[in-house]
Amino acid sequence: MKQTRLQERYPVFTLEVEKQETDFSTTDEIIAYLKQCVDGHGVSRFIAVFDHFSHTNGLKNGWIDESILDAKNIVFCFGITLPNPEAMATRPKSIGVVELADRFVITFLEAPMPMANSTMESWVRSIGDRRELSTARTGTQV
Repeated sequence: MKQTRLQERYPVFTLEVEKQETDFSTTDEIIAYLKQCVDGHGVSRFIAVFDHFSHTNGLKNGWIDESILDAKNIVFCFGITLPNPEAMATRPKSIGVVELADRFVITFLEAPMPMANSTMESWVRSIGDRRELSTARTGTQV
């Protein structure tokens, strides 16, 4: 997983997972898995799935790079405190999943709460570990 600055100001975490490195084959499967992670977490709450690909594709002047096959965000919140009105600017959270021909690109913005960052990083990293887990459970090479 790498951390970069988008437009020189937004801290973004990115993980690229080659399709042969995971047992997920579609964006929807990854989003469903992430929803299970959100639902199973003691603090996070699922809000929605945003189909960014369909949204942009439906706009009169919308443009999508030809390499992008699908793009969705899962939206959720970790907000365990509301210390001031400005905290609302950092909420909710989302994880973006983009499908390309040979890989998935999963991204999220750095959160001001370390627990949220480590949790999202763990969820995202596990997407690439899925093939290894399947192989370990069955004892077969995939």
